[in-house]
Amino acid sequence: GTTDDTQAIRVLLVDDHPLILSALKAMIENLSPGVVVNAVSSAAAARAVLQAEDDHDLVLLDLQLGDANGFELLNEVRRTDPELSVVVLSSSDRASDVIQAIDLGAMGFLPKRMTTEDLAEALRLVIAGGIYVPTMTLGQVHDLDEPRAAPAARAPAPDSMPSFESMGLTPRQADVLTLLLQGKSNKDIARRLVLSVETVKDHVQAVLRALGVSSRTQAVLAVGQMTQQQRNR
Repeated sequence: GTTDDTQAIRVLLVDDHPLILSALKAMIENLSPGVVVNAVSSAAAARAVLQAEDDHDLVLLDLQLGDANGFELLNEVRRTDPELSVVVLSSSDRASDVIQAIDLGAMGFLPKRMTTEDLAEALRLVIAGGIYVPTMTLGQVHDLDEPRAAPAARAPAPDSMPSFESMGLTPRQADVLTLLLQGKSNKDIARRLVLSVETVKDHVQAVLRALGVSSRTQAVLAVGQMTQQQRNR
């Protein structure tokens, strides 16, 4: 509509544990007056909602669902609606689960065993479009592809997301990184920024180099880690 509800952020919450579902729904709705939570307890219900309504901004997805593997549902949602941000909620915070979720296009990973304050803070961050991943050692992040030296520590900016300028990125590279973190393909990025795909590829390489990583998954994890370091200062 044309009223104030255009400002509402619509969150689809998927968790098959009724207590957790209602507690999270209440927590998220309390974070900000403009957040509307649609809470469902199965993958089947989530699919039905996403087919019927295409105005969600964020999906919060539990990995352990009674009627589906959360990774499969994540993959499916990312394929059918690449514009939709998905953040994983999980009782696990194993590095391999975090990495698999980010690999499949998740914009973050919230372990359920965080304290209530930390979880609220992390939810606020992802609802605002930031990236949250649990703190992992760089070794865990880098073992995935190939061994390499850890990048030099950089002093993060004081804001909740690291400032891309502090990494030595040009404004255009910062735009490319922002879209890359949203899981956009080079072709999508080229279309949005009105650049050739070749130019985007060059920018992506420069961005990955600046972050000291070699893949999109590592880029998401690295930005998440920097965010964490800043929050913990």
